[in-house]
Amino acid sequence: MPTGNERITMLHGAGGSVMHSLIKNHILKHLGGLGGLDISDVPLEALDDAAAVGDIVLKNDSHAVRPIFFPGGDIGRLAVSGTVNDISVLGAEPLALSCGMILEEGLPIHDLERILRSMHETCLEAGVGIVTGDTKVVERGSLGGCIINISGIGRRTEALERNIQVVRRFRAGFTQRWMLDSNLSAGDKIIISGTIGDHGLAVLSAQEGLIFGSGIRSDVKPLNRLIQTLLGEAGGIVAMKDPTRGGLADALNEFSEKSRVGILIHEDRIPIREDVQAACEMLGLDPLEVGNEGKIIIGAVKEKAEEILEVLRSTEEGRDADIIGEATGSFDGVAMETVVGGKRIIARPVGDPIPRIC
Repeated sequence: MPTGNERITMLHGAGGSVMHSLIKNHILKHLGGLGGLDISDVPLEALDDAAAVGDIVLKNDSHAVRPIFFPGGDIGRLAVSGTVNDISVLGAEPLALSCGMILEEGLPIHDLERILRSMHETCLEAGVGIVTGDTKVVERGSLGGCIINISGIGRRTEALERNIQVVRRFRAGFTQRWMLDSNLSAGDKIIISGTIGDHGLAVLSAQEGLIFGSGIRSDVKPLNRLIQTLLGEAGGIVAMKDPTRGGLADALNEFSEKSRVGILIHEDRIPIREDVQAACEMLGLDPLEVGNEGKIIIGAVKEKAEEILEVLRSTEEGRDADIIGEATGSFDGVAMETVVGGKRIIARPVGDPIPRIC
């Protein structure tokens, strides 16, 4: 039972073990099971990136990034991309979005216009529109500019159906209808679509006025078109996830826990920009724990992994993709084979080391 002295801290929203504890021990205690009435294929309790009801995927995502403008993006592009990507990693195609904006008194109108233009451009990039919304204003000094909530719906596609048929050719008894965190089996390959840590470092540079002597920029972008291409042209994908708060380390641990398999990754196969690696070393950060907003982790049957990689590398979004590891039944949790030949346990981080990155 909680005591009267417990309080919410920034770690409760940082995407690691503290946030997961809040969700499981408090939020699900009261809200879990309400989807009940057994209408949801992917209910709240699954804690996947979105929910599915019949052939429709639902997602709600709030963004409170600080500052609202950062190298490579802004809160508007982040909000649209975040919801689009969470719908997409279940295998659905985003259909329509709603937008709730909480604006702080004193926000310059030209900044709001800049955010709205960015949202417009990102919607065009994703091929999905905002069809309804709401606006509120709160007192000066409350938010750091604004907070944006984007909800969305998506639907099944022929590409997803084709992908599932490909999976079933190689995995007898595969019955899932969606790309879930719990779908991995021993032998599946783990693929990352590109370099990690870019977004978190870009936001940190804007928060603290840091200059890393390079052009570190956020990777924030909608990935729905890329994902549908992978599902339709290659197939064999069983799980997908965007490694946002808590980064690659948190996302892999979610895969491992929900699928009840171990995951072994290889340090020399993980794509990291040299300037991001150098900045993390200078600041004492682990790039595996730093959030991303334009990357996906893919779990795929081993027979299709090289083909998926080939398709990824033929795209702008996936040119730095690589196969970084595999699921295994030999141990629990996540481990990394280091460049010097040893193994390192990759635990779920307490939280993303950089606050308010999304």
